[in-house]
Amino acid sequence: MALLTIADLAAGYGGAPILNGVSLSAERGDIISLIGPSGSGKSTLLRVLMGLTPASGGQVMLDGVAVDYASKPALTALRRRMTMVFQQYNLFQNMTALANVCLAPVRALGVPEAQAEARGRELLARVGLADHLHKYPAQLSGGQQQRVAIARALAMQPDILLLDEVTSALDPERVGEVLDTVRDLAATGITMVIVSHEMAFVREISSAVVMMDAGRVIERGPPAAMFTTPAQPRTQAFMRAIIRH
Repeated sequence: MALLTIADLAAGYGGAPILNGVSLSAERGDIISLIGPSGSGKSTLLRVLMGLTPASGGQVMLDGVAVDYASKPALTALRRRMTMVFQQYNLFQNMTALANVCLAPVRALGVPEAQAEARGRELLARVGLADHLHKYPAQLSGGQQQRVAIARALAMQPDILLLDEVTSALDPERVGEVLDTVRDLAATGITMVIVSHEMAFVREISSAVVMMDAGRVIERGPPAAMFTTPAQPRTQAFMRAIIRH
């Protein structure tokens, strides 16, 4: 049974459709990368999964059980199993890196503060920030802030981690340090759904690549096939454009 199943998911803004019947699945340990042109629905799909954007149709299931997004308890339970890292870091500016990481486990999960702090220190060390525990976001580079955001998401011990263009707001010099962090996470076996324009990285890290366009899944396959011999004309055109540029 798949860990995550998305069936015929639809969503839109102001009457304009953004997702038009998206279906895909992820097994435990999968790293699914969503690619496609801007406006194809990739980020919206992640927001719908988190309950941040309402779906107008379709279904999301975790371990075969449908998620009731209209139920606050069900949504809370979902967000304990699935966390998201956004393009912008969204850190609390008046809290240190360690405090940012510890807040959600204490408030949402009832983890004792000492236990949350010990876990926070461990996670910040994992993302290469052991020497920056007590710095505030303004004292950190963009790449460092994004790594704090990743550590904060991991502090909830999720089954699934959603990453939405986590390098798009970074200077080119800082992109590598965040991608290295994601590479390390991939080695731990956590399930990830990634939206990224870093195509070399997508090809390297993914277990499957999903091409989206106009709110639909156009094609899915292993990275080698998707980047070299895609079957669908739209995917072929997209890959030609990437190679040309």
